Amino acid sequence: MSDISEIEQLKYRYVRLLDTKQWDEFATCFSDDATADYAGLSFTSPTELVDYMRTNLPAEIITMHHLHHPEIAVDGDAATGRWYLYDKVFAPAYEFALEGAAFYEDRYTRTPLGWRIAHTGYQRTWELTTSLKDQPSAKFTGPGGPATHA
Repeated sequence: MSDISEIEQLKYRYVRLLDTKQWDEFATCFSDDATADYAGLSFTSPTELVDYMRTNLPAEIITMHHLHHPEIAVDGDAATGRWYLYDKVFAPAYEFALEGAAFYEDRYTRTPLGWRIAHTGYQRTWELTTSLKDQPSAKFTGPGGPATHA
């Protein structure tokens, strides 16, 4: 498998594990000294990032992250990547929904275990937040258990 294919697989795994809330496996996507900055929400270590996600994205918060149009450049054991992100977040317990788009800017490093994310982050191109109170017929099913109503 080429370096670019391996990096694509890594980033796809990152969003799958994020959306399925598999936090221990999610942590394996990062180098030991990885950092992140999601439009100002910054983390100085992978432990800090994973702990934040584990605490703030429980199973009841439904997320969907789609990545498109990767632009990846490899230089030896380092690489950069740019991805177009489209995401949605539904938090029925808080009657909140978010939809948006952004461009991820990543750095990767080759480790003895394969490519890992050394830095990830994005800047939003747009974001829409809505109250689920405005959508009284909304019905959610997902990993949080039985269907819930907004």
